[in-house]
Amino acid sequence: MDSNQIWDAETARRYDTPGEGMFAPEVLEPTVERLAALAGGGRALEFAIGTGRVGVPLAERGVPVTGIELSPAMIAQLRTKVDENTIPVVEGDMATTRAEGEYSLVYLVFNTISNILDQAGQVECFRNAARHLVPGGRFVIELGVPELRKLPPGSDAAVFTVQPGYIGLDTYDVVNQHLVSHHFTFDETRQARIGRSPHRYIWPAEMDLMAQIAGFELESRHADWEGSEFTEDSGSHVSVYRLPA
Repeated sequence: MDSNQIWDAETARRYDTPGEGMFAPEVLEPTVERLAALAGGGRALEFAIGTGRVGVPLAERGVPVTGIELSPAMIAQLRTKVDENTIPVVEGDMATTRAEGEYSLVYLVFNTISNILDQAGQVECFRNAARHLVPGGRFVIELGVPELRKLPPGSDAAVFTVQPGYIGLDTYDVVNQHLVSHHFTFDETRQARIGRSPHRYIWPAEMDLMAQIAGFELESRHADWEGSEFTEDSGSHVSVYRLPA
């Protein structure tokens, strides 16, 4: 699946769900609050900024935000909200693309680093973050924990959510640490829509090693943006890495 096929104009139009899902205030506000604090009054760079779910409210908080984004369709949707002067965006991939200037914060939210489908590329993403940061700068990643414990014996698929009108299912390739998320949406009719996105999942310890390769140190890890303790039962984590000052 090509990235431009996944993140196309139709996906961009459907991506924003104001006030609901990942756009719900209880989800978005703690994210923006924590990132604003971690920026420490400096500039922030968002890898895979998308339609600006986090970048736009963070900029509204007074944090200067720049973005890197691979999908022209997602950038076009972002431009319906803010112009280039408010949030500059460089079109390109997050592992190699450079944005002008230096930043005190680089961040990736909502599992985006797993969109890079090989380990070497994920390591390059860490290195690219380091290239953009001032000494003492932080790289923040929000990422799910692989839910392999949910796999029934002999199965390579697990349901990760069931909601009215929506079912989410992950299929795993445990040898290559790949998964494909399948998103089924439906209503009272007999028709349904399906969307798919491939990922390479990363264990927290593996991610820490990637960070060390790029010159980072782990500063903190929590289960969510509000600072809950990260435990073996946590479904995701927010990890903060820092360059030596």
